[in-house]
Amino acid sequence: MNFDFPTFLVVASAVTGGIWLLDSVFFANKRSAMAPDVGEEADDSSQPVRKEPLLVEYSKSFFPVIFAVLILRSFLVEPFRIPSGSMMPTLLVGDFILVNKFSYGIRLPVLNKKVIDLGDPQRGDPVVFRYPKQPWIDYIKRVVAVPGDKLYYRNKTLFVNGEPMKQMLLGQYTGVGSGSRMTGAVMAAENLDGIEHNILINPLAPDLPMGCQVLRQGPITVPEGQYFVMGDNRDNSNDSRCWGFVPDENLVGKAFGIWMNWDSNISGFPPIAWERIGKGID
Repeated sequence: MNFDFPTFLVVASAVTGGIWLLDSVFFANKRSAMAPDVGEEADDSSQPVRKEPLLVEYSKSFFPVIFAVLILRSFLVEPFRIPSGSMMPTLLVGDFILVNKFSYGIRLPVLNKKVIDLGDPQRGDPVVFRYPKQPWIDYIKRVVAVPGDKLYYRNKTLFVNGEPMKQMLLGQYTGVGSGSRMTGAVMAAENLDGIEHNILINPLAPDLPMGCQVLRQGPITVPEGQYFVMGDNRDNSNDSRCWGFVPDENLVGKAFGIWMNWDSNISGFPPIAWERIGKGID
């Protein structure tokens, strides 16, 4: 079961803020008026005040913190953890990344309705989105085609609008920790409209993973308001080749940096790849 943290933040903010507001409007003044009836004055200048109920005290303490986290997480930056190797070698299992929440517009939390349009994904962008088949799960992939693009994938090469996206072979990949199983894969630098990033390919694997039918009949055109995404680990990724397009309303934001890496399969203690901390995401 996945915990819906955005909804929790909205509800917690509404409850704590509502309790604080109701107390301020209806009860705080009454407590002040009743203050002389309780306690004893310590000196001539002291003004005894009835103590706030515990619920009100906690609400006033927690509301600013919860609301600040809600604003930060909903409109500015949100952290995510990479659970799989589908974006290797760009992102490794155990990477903790930061996502820019306003790259593709300001959206209301929980409702995910765009209220301010600030831009659209471009080819090559690493994006976090809600998986169309299970919207409560967040995925990260790379946008390889935008609305209106004609896309095809053949012999490990992307074709966009009839043009092959250039690749430069870099040799065999050596994985570490949880990514050790990818040791021996071919690593290449791919260029998508000037965005250069590394990918992993297995020349012996089929272009379309088993059960993936989206490109089986040939080139397809990306519909308006939709995006075609793929993992950088091309032969080990559940992506648009298998389930189709990502609607604009499912976008969460653009990944831009790694702030921590924790992989229990890395030797040594603590199991942190220190060199990845602070690294940008191409």
